[in-house]
Amino acid sequence: MTRMTMVQALRSAMDVMLARDDDVVVYGQDVGYFGGVFRCTDGLQAKFGSSRVFDAPISEGGIVGTAIGMAAYGLKPVVEVQFADYFYPASDQIVSEAARLRYRSAGDFDCPITIRMPCGGGIYGGQTHSQSPEALFTHVCGLRTVMPCNPYDAKGLLISAIECKDPVIFLEPKRLYNGPFDGHHERPLVPWSQHALSEVPEGHYRVPLDSAAVVRPGRDVTVLTYGTMVFVSEAAAQESGIDAEIVDLRTLWPLDLPTVVASVKKTGRCVIVHEATRTSGFGAELAALVQEHCFYHLEAPIERVTGWDTPYPHALEWAYFPGPARVAAALRRTMEA
Repeated sequence: MTRMTMVQALRSAMDVMLARDDDVVVYGQDVGYFGGVFRCTDGLQAKFGSSRVFDAPISEGGIVGTAIGMAAYGLKPVVEVQFADYFYPASDQIVSEAARLRYRSAGDFDCPITIRMPCGGGIYGGQTHSQSPEALFTHVCGLRTVMPCNPYDAKGLLISAIECKDPVIFLEPKRLYNGPFDGHHERPLVPWSQHALSEVPEGHYRVPLDSAAVVRPGRDVTVLTYGTMVFVSEAAAQESGIDAEIVDLRTLWPLDLPTVVASVKKTGRCVIVHEATRTSGFGAELAALVQEHCFYHLEAPIERVTGWDTPYPHALEWAYFPGPARVAAALRRTMEA
């Protein structure tokens, strides 16, 4: 075991897979010589050469389009869209080509591409560097959508994504790159070295793409969440004194529905927390699934704590960000219902 930040864990996953499989290639904007805007690919080009790790033009549609062509010929591209906010020019390639290739070819072709995207706010990035577009991908059949919240899961999930024959949207909460974040922006940053989940095996291992994790057992209420909101929810549970069971979904789709259902049936209450906008966010799908599968076990209405239905504001970042106070208030409302 080695203690790693999430940046180092992601780099280690790509390092392992580049060494293990000659069909793996890594590319994107500033990914090669510079090592990525967040340094996730730092040193990989020097180690594996410019034919395996290389820079691409500023063309998200071109990056994803060439990856699909490579995948059809048997390669396993790992491409980076520098910020999730910039994926929109590639949306036609992702939705109409990558997600449909196996179906339209009757299984003659697979599309084993991994699209890495830093996402989320909390870094004063404003409206074009803070978006959480995960629900746009979970809506598309043929895509897998993943969002880890810690170094151990990040490496294991990325290895599983690279080895998967389906296209995987791999969303990385950039506020978590260098340490867990509980939503208290006024406090000093806590580094990953002080967290148990920074202990990461140096070699190859997998975290299954369809498995959630109960990160905090509890009996009063289930919190369904993912990404940065896992740590915000933990802080809210501690500060409210409510014995919340927190489920980190890890993979949004395919969803580990049995773990979700078992937790909600146990507690009888459910709060859903995500950073993305509320309307048609992934929390709405979660609420529908809980209602369908746990109706006779629910003791209170399902609560959602989300971002607001506005662009991510620069000047009012912490009014938008679903912090522990908002989550704790939802926990109390659920317990009092």
